[in-house]
Amino acid sequence: MKPVLLYLHGFNSSPGSAKAQQMADWVARHRPDIELLIPAQPNTPAAAWAAIEQTIEEAVARHGQRLRLGAVGSSLGGFMATRVSELYGCRAALINPAVRPHELLCDYLGPQTNPYTDERYELLPLHMDELQGLAVPVTAPGRLWVLQQQEDEVLDYRKTLAEYRFARLSLECGGNHAFMGFERYPAQIVRFLGL
Repeated sequence: MKPVLLYLHGFNSSPGSAKAQQMADWVARHRPDIELLIPAQPNTPAAAWAAIEQTIEEAVARHGQRLRLGAVGSSLGGFMATRVSELYGCRAALINPAVRPHELLCDYLGPQTNPYTDERYELLPLHMDELQGLAVPVTAPGRLWVLQQQEDEVLDYRKTLAEYRFARLSLECGGNHAFMGFERYPAQIVRFLGL
């Protein structure tokens, strides 16, 4: 079986984010047999999901039935990784995952600049509709591991606890939305994902 790890970055982020690079560095040093995929997602939800699906379909085309997929997602990437887990039947680790992002991101409507890519775009109400359409119910919480820090300044950790109440949960005091100390987790995440 070919282990494939899909890492999904968050809103206004990129494959160059700190956690994505920490995961990439760990895989390169300790598990070079894993194919790590960190797609650069477009800034709008439907286009981001299309890019994620295309990335998975290309991996399936390369490896066929030998593919063993696991997903990691941070913030909005955690929302998308939940969808990947539900639709593809794989395990996923969710880092400070966005819950009901169509409500959360209403505060960000208007002109945006991705700080990693300098790409300018506008976040519109129709993008909130796209997010709502991408939401899936969690039917297999045993496939999910939620890593959450209580002092996340963007997301209310209590909403995460309610949304993922039957999933494996690691709740840490303190921290922030970037998830301080993420470098402690890649080995454990890879084990959880079964890769």
